[in-house]
Amino acid sequence: MQFWGLTDPGCVRKQNQDTYFMEQLDRNSAICVVCDGMGGAKSGNIASSLAAEVFVQEIKRSYTSLMDREKTDQMLRSAVKLANFTVYDQAQQFEEFEGMGTTLVAALVRGKKATVINVGDSRAYGINEEGISQLSTDHSVVQMMVDRGELTPESAKSYPGKNLITRAIGTEPVVLCDIFHTDVAKGDYLLLCSDGLSNMMDDQEILFEVVHGADPSACCQRLLDIAKNRGAPDNVTSVLIKV
Repeated sequence: MQFWGLTDPGCVRKQNQDTYFMEQLDRNSAICVVCDGMGGAKSGNIASSLAAEVFVQEIKRSYTSLMDREKTDQMLRSAVKLANFTVYDQAQQFEEFEGMGTTLVAALVRGKKATVINVGDSRAYGINEEGISQLSTDHSVVQMMVDRGELTPESAKSYPGKNLITRAIGTEPVVLCDIFHTDVAKGDYLLLCSDGLSNMMDDQEILFEVVHGADPSACCQRLLDIAKNRGAPDNVTSVLIKV
C-alpha cells in the first residue's frame, strides 16, 4: 500500500484551514484523514488540525488487526466522537475559537477492505480502471435538495449555497457520522479530498488523472495544478491511497 497527500491555500485564501494525516498502522493497514476547517482567521485552522490529530491518535491507540467489522466501525465512531468533543470543548472555552468546526473524511484500509467515515462535505472516492464512484455522501444543503428532487446533480454544482453544510465536527456537543464499506483490490485507489478540489473538477477528470496520469506519486500535485489553473477560490487538499 502507498499513499500521498498535498494541501495548498489555493489562489484566493491567505490561510490554509485544511489538514490531512496519513498513518501506516501495520503492514496491511493504514488510516488517512482530510479535514476542512471553518471559522475565523485562526479557528478554522485549529479545528481541522485538532480534529485530524485527535482522530488519528485515537485510531492508533485502539486499532488491532484482529478487529471485526463491528469493532472497527465502533472504533471509528468513537474516534469521531472524541474529535468532536475536543473541538467543541475548545470552542466553548476560548472566545476566539467560538463557532469553529471542521469537516472530516477518513479511510481505514485493511487488506482488501476499506471503511470510509465522514462528517460534512469533504469526499471519499473509489477509483480503478473501471471507473470512479463517490463513496461518501455530502452532508450539505444542496445534497438534501438533490435527494428531494429539487436540484439535479449538475445544477447543484453551481448552486449559490453549495458551501452550506448540515453536519460538522465541533459545532455541537454530539455529531452524527456516516460509515461506508467497500472492497478494494490490488491497484485500486481511494481519494480523499476537500471541496476545494471536488468543486473544481468533475469526477471523470479526477478519474483520468488518477488512472491515466503519468505517476501516482505526482497525482495530488496534478490535481492541485488543475484546481489552481481554474482559480481555486478555496483551500485544496487531496490524499491518494493506492492499494
